[in-house]
Amino acid sequence: MPFATILTAEQIDRYTRAGFWRDRVITDYLDEAAADAPDKLAFVDSQRRITYAQLRSEVDRCALGLLELGVRPGDVVSFQLPNRIEWIVTHFAATRIGAISNPLIPIYREREVGFMVAMAKSKVLVVPAEFRGYDYPTMVERIRPGLPDLEHVLAVGSSWDEFISTPWEQRRDPAELTTLRPDPNEVTLLIFTSGTTGEPKGVMHTHNTAVAANDPLPARLGITADTVFHMASTLAHLTGFLYGARLPVQNAATCVLQDIWDAERFTELVAEHRITYTSGATPFLHDLLAAPHLAAHDMSSLRLFCCMGAPIPRAIVREARRTLPGTVVLGGWGQTEDALVTLGVPGDPDEKIIDTDGYPWPGMRIRILGPDGSEVPPGAEGRLQVAGPFLFVGYADREQLTRECFDGDWFDTGDLGSVDAEGYLRIAGRTKDVIIRGGENIPVAYVENVLYEHPDVEAVAVVGVPDPRLQERACACLVLKPGAAELDFEALRTFLSGKGVAKQYWPERLEILPELPRTASGKIQKFQLRARIGDTV
Repeated sequence: MPFATILTAEQIDRYTRAGFWRDRVITDYLDEAAADAPDKLAFVDSQRRITYAQLRSEVDRCALGLLELGVRPGDVVSFQLPNRIEWIVTHFAATRIGAISNPLIPIYREREVGFMVAMAKSKVLVVPAEFRGYDYPTMVERIRPGLPDLEHVLAVGSSWDEFISTPWEQRRDPAELTTLRPDPNEVTLLIFTSGTTGEPKGVMHTHNTAVAANDPLPARLGITADTVFHMASTLAHLTGFLYGARLPVQNAATCVLQDIWDAERFTELVAEHRITYTSGATPFLHDLLAAPHLAAHDMSSLRLFCCMGAPIPRAIVREARRTLPGTVVLGGWGQTEDALVTLGVPGDPDEKIIDTDGYPWPGMRIRILGPDGSEVPPGAEGRLQVAGPFLFVGYADREQLTRECFDGDWFDTGDLGSVDAEGYLRIAGRTKDVIIRGGENIPVAYVENVLYEHPDVEAVAVVGVPDPRLQERACACLVLKPGAAELDFEALRTFLSGKGVAKQYWPERLEILPELPRTASGKIQKFQLRARIGDTV
């Protein structure tokens, strides 16, 4: 394996004994589904559909082809594909032979792809021949001189088509695949952080950590083989990876993939496929509620909308309840490093669903530390740390950085939050995103939630800008709804006053922007906003 991890024999023994690590890999679930329900629809995308028997056959053919290309256990296979069945096939095929999957977000270009593929030391890279008007093979050719480990590039729509249709089983013995089933404690995933704060880091997960992260969902959310999943978040983000590419297979269910998010198209897919479950960042929910023909489509099957990766403004939750009364909206919190740590519980009272980021999954522990490093009482705010079986096993080629992020078993998340007396988490913001004005902390998430309630506001980010006397002042960066009247600074202050927000929390600068910079998963990139709005108020 090309990368060192911090996984220890003691951790393996502890989580295996506790039943969280069950020594299963994702292709075990594929084999079971293909054997038990071969004709069941596994995935639907914008191009085609595939049953479980067909998927297993295509995965095995791809796995034999990768072996023919020289890929061996521990090698990295990178793939920069949209949410289509070829993505699923590539990931499962790499798993089948013990290779490491390195999914790349489709919007990445030379700088990001070159950095990530070089760090991964990828042997094979799979890209689309074209997606959304962009020529990926030409991009790869421009950066290939800087990728000495890259031996093969396959383009879906050209060279991939011949590769996947070649009867590799006539050249290699398919029984070879059985002998290559990986050790579940080996790394299966190298996935890069979204880059909200700077240079991306390569997060490593094992088969056991990835499977364990999905294991508790059926019991809490009522997921069964009859659930119909939907995923529009890129599969190259951990949300898409876990809940689009893998959770359906772990439950022998069907998943509808959307390669380009369009809320109106989503309403059509719900009605057509009777979708029951979707996961995505808050902007997806916002778009759905604003879809012009939402009422014209039968949305009655949609039972769960899980918002992961960013807080859900209370105003949006309330609007969802009015517009989609049969849909439960749940907020959750997690990171690339620790998957989904907390999620709301269906049936919880309103104050838990709306005002918290959920309750921990079985096996996951959270704690809040004060400035002196000691654990604080319920309700007190501090640094959030996490421990448990979903945690990653290190940053690729960053072992020292990895160890600096841990306090024994506890991973320092970089987030601020509090835990109430019942164990529910409330995220307050990032430790690097705190605005300290004259020695007083401004509760960023709280102010943003209030601003979202303004009828003319589409999107919000409150960021700190340097001040020579007070250290920092708050700047509200807003995107207004189409057709909204102009919003000036005084009108904003009047609105906050009417909402009862303490004056010391009011932003002292207003920027109206056409859009906010976001990662592919929908997270707002505040470091870009700070650079854009300048160094002085």
